[in-house]
Amino acid sequence: MHSSPTAHARCLYGDEYGPTPACGLEHDEHYFIEELTFADAGAVLAMLRELAPNIVDGYLPVWVRNLAYRLVLLQRPDEPALLREAAQSLWLHGPDWDDVATGLVARADELESAG
Repeated sequence: MHSSPTAHARCLYGDEYGPTPACGLEHDEHYFIEELTFADAGAVLAMLRELAPNIVDGYLPVWVRNLAYRLVLLQRPDEPALLREAAQSLWLHGPDWDDVATGLVARADELESAG
């Protein structure tokens, strides 16, 4: 098993900012998704921020990014900054999810006005 979702993703998809390390572990995508699914929010955010620090860059597939943000928001649903970050990621990858992104920003605004 890899030491973190970041290490696993780097082995599986590569890293735009550094070399992919030599690794003798199995790299089936479903093992990575299983690991990601049960990772804590901090580990998922670390992966996103290290492998895609500018949201639109990096080699993580769009669907992996979207899933990662969804998993983080399930664990931290009341953090306006994370809601906005997830919304920005959705907007950057096409119009199919614009309504969801708009809803995330509206939720962030509600949280901030209530607090």
